[in-house]
Amino acid sequence: MTAAKATVTALLAELGDRWETREKIAAARERLIADLPGWKQPAAYGLGIYDVSGELVFGRKNVGEHPLPAVVMATVLGHRGGSESYAVNAATLQQAIRLLEPAGACRDYDHPNLADWKKVLQVLGRDRQAEAKMVFVADFDDWRDNDDVDDLCEAVYYDSRRNAKPGRG
Repeated sequence: MTAAKATVTALLAELGDRWETREKIAAARERLIADLPGWKQPAAYGLGIYDVSGELVFGRKNVGEHPLPAVVMATVLGHRGGSESYAVNAATLQQAIRLLEPAGACRDYDHPNLADWKKVLQVLGRDRQAEAKMVFVADFDDWRDNDDVDDLCEAVYYDSRRNAKPGRG
């Protein structure tokens, strides 16, 4: 059993396999944070997959929202904070999905990260050449230190421009 799998198994034994309420999700999130000394919610995070041109493309880009998936992925990857990227293989992603899945029992939320991670897992399962990366951005001023962090910052920027409402003149 891998360390990540053992950790996820132990956490699920402690937290349960269904978090039906906002309170249970909050309790699970706080429990995971307790094992991440110095944890700070990233300014942005996302799981990306490289397209045929070699560009890291993100399905779901989280900016100041959805704190649980960030903590789940940080737990599985051993991320302690800061701006960083991590290669994510199918086995690692399966463990992250397994740890996030109990939150799906709460109908108060849509769970877009869980849906996105499952899509990426399908791609990784179909295409052995596919590569995925989990990217955490601690602060948008950090974006020039890492190409993957840079890619997520640019994706967030272009999304914000595309979704901006026209100003009144």
